[in-house]
Amino acid sequence: MRTLIDLDDAPVFAIPSAAGPRYGVLVEGPQGWGEFSPPPEASDEVAARWLTAAMEPSTVGWPDALRGRVPVDADRAPVSVGCDGVDPAVDTAVAHIRGTALDVAHLLDCTAEQAAAIRRRVDVPIAVDADVLATDPQCADVVALRCGSLGGVRRAMRRAERLGMPALVAFSGTTSIGVAADVALAAALPDLPYPCGPVPPWLRDGDVVSNARTLVPADGYLPAAPMPAGPDAIRLARFRVTDAAVVAQWRDMLRRAAALL
Repeated sequence: MRTLIDLDDAPVFAIPSAAGPRYGVLVEGPQGWGEFSPPPEASDEVAARWLTAAMEPSTVGWPDALRGRVPVDADRAPVSVGCDGVDPAVDTAVAHIRGTALDVAHLLDCTAEQAAAIRRRVDVPIAVDADVLATDPQCADVVALRCGSLGGVRRAMRRAERLGMPALVAFSGTTSIGVAADVALAAALPDLPYPCGPVPPWLRDGDVVSNARTLVPADGYLPAAPMPAGPDAIRLARFRVTDAAVVAQWRDMLRRAAALL
């Protein structure tokens, strides 16, 4: 599939956020667009999974949706635990969960040991990312699926099927092009017991698609589409990176990821 993608002219973007610019690359294939936005420190192997996810809608397309829209909890923020000390981190996370009305607690930056310890002390289901469950499948009640890091909708669905446990979809896209893949995953899952999200807060002011196609929840839902919107020329120009060094860095990451496919 990578021979169908133009890697040399793929636009690099930077979306402002409270934590600093969020970078990525838009890749175009014969069927449309996808978003490649792994963490800047990602290994080539992890970046290759993100590229597979970005290429999926622009080449083979997503699986058929089972629902036309997906519920979104715009206010639910994941609980960051941190791996720099088991006991203090667990105590802090437990106190936060007990003091917040959550239907499910999605833990970030945690080990399987920490997740299991928190799970024993709270009354709500605990969700962790799929890679944490690979260490200990019994450390949580729910798997949190991320389309980008799992390699696309199909691969994420296969991972959930192998685990055989309830799933929620944690949005990992930076623009509405990337978020559309997360929504497609949620729309294709056989069961969706929990709302998805959160939607990136910067999308209202910083997106590469037209204002009408920006994925902002209405009445607590986002629409599922068969393919993502393409970038709007004016908005893309606003957020396109022109710094030659940054462009070279992201294009190089893209090529290294493509070499592994």
